[in-house]
Amino acid sequence: MTPDIEIDVPDNVLQNWQEIANILSQICHVPAALIMKLAEPYLEVFVSSHSDGNPYHPGDREIAEDSGLYCETVIRTRSELLVPDARADETWKDNPDIANGMVSYLGFPICLPNGKPFGTICLLDSRRNEYSALIRQLMLKYRNMIESQLELIYMNQVLGSKNQRLTDYLMEIQALRGLVPICSNCKAIRDAKGVWHPVEHYLAKHPEADFTHGICPECIRILYPDLP
Repeated sequence: MTPDIEIDVPDNVLQNWQEIANILSQICHVPAALIMKLAEPYLEVFVSSHSDGNPYHPGDREIAEDSGLYCETVIRTRSELLVPDARADETWKDNPDIANGMVSYLGFPICLPNGKPFGTICLLDSRRNEYSALIRQLMLKYRNMIESQLELIYMNQVLGSKNQRLTDYLMEIQALRGLVPICSNCKAIRDAKGVWHPVEHYLAKHPEADFTHGICPECIRILYPDLP
């Protein structure tokens, strides 16, 4: 099972997504093409097309749960949603996007490799729009491209996280191996062969070492003369 991690979209990928949104709005002749991101508890505009009449801006957000937004339903159902005209649809006539003048909608879910939702890719129009089969096919192609890029980003971040944990583990082992016995009394140090050395001699050769305490044989004889 793939782990849950926070996706960090690189700038070059973000620029690519911006171009996708711009192209979609131009080809489909709609004022708004968006890539939405679920950032719980919010649903936020992640990418917004640079197009005339677009009321949405990156960073705009709403509480996702029970928001009544088109995209909330797409994320919840993990399926395509087409609303040709919300004004004539009993289910959608009161949705918040109508206040922005957006009365038609076409959206598809974007998912992460672990199956959890990333967000949506969607089109919104200020007029009734049935959205042709060709437009829907184009949207799916772009959605699949975005999911493929997310998979690469996701796996790179997972591997990076695993590599960091491995590095931390190896450093911990190295640190443990670097522990050397030092006499609690005279501070002499025992090397790997069991020979005790003055501390200044050992440190000159092993400046990276950490210490654990013990008592050298000479100090045992001085401190505990009754021991055999």
